[in-house]
Amino acid sequence: MNFIIETSARHVHVTQETLEILFGKGFQLEFKKALSQPGQFATPQKVEVVGPKSSLKFSILGPVRPENQVEVSFTDARTLGITAPVRESADVAGSAPCKIIGPCGEVELSEGVIVAKRHVHMTPEDAEAFGVHNGQIVNVEVEQETGRKIIFGDTVVRVSPKYALAMHIDTDEANAAACSGEITGRIVS
Repeated sequence: MNFIIETSARHVHVTQETLEILFGKGFQLEFKKALSQPGQFATPQKVEVVGPKSSLKFSILGPVRPENQVEVSFTDARTLGITAPVRESADVAGSAPCKIIGPCGEVELSEGVIVAKRHVHMTPEDAEAFGVHNGQIVNVEVEQETGRKIIFGDTVVRVSPKYALAMHIDTDEANAAACSGEITGRIVS
């Protein structure tokens, strides 16, 4: 049983409070396009994320969240001069700091920068079909036409009725595996 593998580029999740500091009182995120996970969407809003060495432009994903989170690849972290831990989404306690600059203001985050741990989103029905459970660590073999076979180890299974079946890797992982276009994978152990 295969599932799609998507590359997740650098992006930011913000609270409504942070959004209003960056873009102005009462500002609402604008819809650009739907993402694979239900209710999640890309926006046209961009911010500058500043680290000790440099800064990079980041897209904001919606909807707003209860916590600010900046997701980077290791390459992005090195460019910014940030030591970002590998974490599951929303696990930002004690993670790296940064500054976020928008058109109307800026926010200093004391924590929030992570390298997202690769993961497979599944519904409870998907998890039952695959014989896995929430939080389980699996290995995923990438099936692609480039002839470059790879197995992603240490992939966490995330199960919720709010999810749609898809695996997410960051840009460094995608580049290392020569993943481009539509690729699929399967759990091998």
